[in-house]
Amino acid sequence: MTAASPGAARLAADAAATAGVRIREVAEPGELRELNELFRDIWRPDPGNPPLTEELLRVLAHTGNYVGGAFLGDRLVGAAVGLFAAPATGALHSHITGVGAAARGRSVGFALKLHQRAWALERGLARITWTFDPLVRRNAHFNLVKLGARPARYLPDFYGPMDDHINGGGATDRLLISWELAGEDVEAACAGNPRPAVPPPHAARVLANEDGRPEPEKADAPVVLVDTPADIEGLRTGDPACAALWRERMREALCDRMAGGAAITGFTREGQYVLRTPED
Repeated sequence: MTAASPGAARLAADAAATAGVRIREVAEPGELRELNELFRDIWRPDPGNPPLTEELLRVLAHTGNYVGGAFLGDRLVGAAVGLFAAPATGALHSHITGVGAAARGRSVGFALKLHQRAWALERGLARITWTFDPLVRRNAHFNLVKLGARPARYLPDFYGPMDDHINGGGATDRLLISWELAGEDVEAACAGNPRPAVPPPHAARVLANEDGRPEPEKADAPVVLVDTPADIEGLRTGDPACAALWRERMREALCDRMAGGAAITGFTREGQYVLRTPED
């Protein structure tokens, strides 16, 4: 057990108590079937492309990877699945985390991530990675502010088209998150003291949200702001062309800059990524 893990376990237990759930590892076939059904209900995928299969869940649990479930009474209402990432002694990759409609608004997702963090620290792991859609504002806030994680890379069309209720069948660009489990920002966030970014006065915008549409702006500054849409899921349903334009503009704003060394250092209360260019 690492020195940080006792405190991490306490914070995880406190978060679960606040959410009103019990969180534990899941390994029995019946519970894994329930977990798989929960994910299907959340993502509503094409029948031929489920998020996971019961067989794969069974193998992951059996081989010591992370399969955790959040229970409200006896009902499974949230779950997270992760697997050891190369090198296996250093990191866990959290492949999927979801909370069912019956438990949303209770901070179950936060409790799951803190349970996953404590689990990883107990096994000597230093970080957890995962991917998320950079267009989903609430997920950006959750990952960068509430958890204190930081994006490491921009991954264009990482999964290929995913025809489900959430992704809508378009390109699946993702930000790869690195959660440094004992980092200062992470410790503060997990203790309930998140730090939203406050950009400096000289920050410029390279992508602006103008009446729901993405408008690129030319800027040459060491710190730039990248807006996000207020409701990308609503756009995918109501205005798919605008949603696709947001994907294109976000890729233009982030992909090359991050590949060139720029780093996302935070997320503002107004829904903007703070992107800093390395100084010469």
